[in-house]
Amino acid sequence: MKLDDYPCPKFTIKEIYNATSNLSITNLTGEGAAGKVYKGILPNTGQKVAIKHIINDGNAETVVREVTSLCHVRHPNLVALLGCCVGDYECFLVYEFCPNGNLYQWIFGTPWKEKCLSWTRRLEIAIDSARGLWFLHTFSEGRIVHRDIKPTNILLGPHFEAKLSDFGLSKVMEDGDIQVSSEVRGTFGYVDPEYLNNRQVDSSGDVYSFGVVLLQIISGKKVINMNMKEPLPLHKMAKAFTKGESMLEFADPKMTGDYPSEAFKLVFELALSCTGIKQDRPNMEKVLIKLEQALALSTKRQNPIPSTSPDQISVSERFEQSDLDT
Repeated sequence: MKLDDYPCPKFTIKEIYNATSNLSITNLTGEGAAGKVYKGILPNTGQKVAIKHIINDGNAETVVREVTSLCHVRHPNLVALLGCCVGDYECFLVYEFCPNGNLYQWIFGTPWKEKCLSWTRRLEIAIDSARGLWFLHTFSEGRIVHRDIKPTNILLGPHFEAKLSDFGLSKVMEDGDIQVSSEVRGTFGYVDPEYLNNRQVDSSGDVYSFGVVLLQIISGKKVINMNMKEPLPLHKMAKAFTKGESMLEFADPKMTGDYPSEAFKLVFELALSCTGIKQDRPNMEKVLIKLEQALALSTKRQNPIPSTSPDQISVSERFEQSDLDT
């Protein structure tokens, strides 16, 4: 595996092992198909980092995709790749550390079972994530399709600013490409059904996945309801709540009704449009504008400033930090 051509800082194996106390199990924070993730502290700077340990057995393509996508990309709503360490049989990718875990943990109760994200906090996280996706889809040096948007890949920084992570399935689009053919990649329940059928990669697949995540953010429901005789995808379940006031019954009960109904309905309908047929889906710029409108309704701000660039700072930096309900 050769990554010398990429402008990515290099760490030595000694630095990696020192940072993680020799890959101590006490520093293990997660494990996925491609490898394990450890928290660590860089010995020279004292900076807290997350270090992904990848065994090179069949995972070389994953590493190259991550480094290709992130080595030259910087944005407040993308997790920063700080460097890598590549050996013959294993490699390590070093990222900024996000101390508040991932969105999945906060929606579904682990490890913070006693806390609940407020409505405005959920909107801020959705806006941050949308801004990161819009940036990827319009990146001037090569548009990037993430292909694995889901709650576990939305990390939360110290002020709950959302950062997209895990670019192991991402696809960099060449100039002039509207869509490209590819084998189906992604996570069950979040993959665009049209992509499953035609295997054409484009940004609308990310929009679909984001719509599913948005439904989870507002409902607290899993992506597939396995308690039914026939498992039902979340976006199909949501359609049953589209008549009258029943739409509000879709809301996460942990929020105890603490949200404006007009804002909830706006986000609910936006999520359904994202998961609709491909030609009717909004792009991420339009998604972002709608979400900011919902936040304006929720915070009773008048004349909200519209988004004009995906490079603007994250919404969590623009608004006063809202409290978590405990």
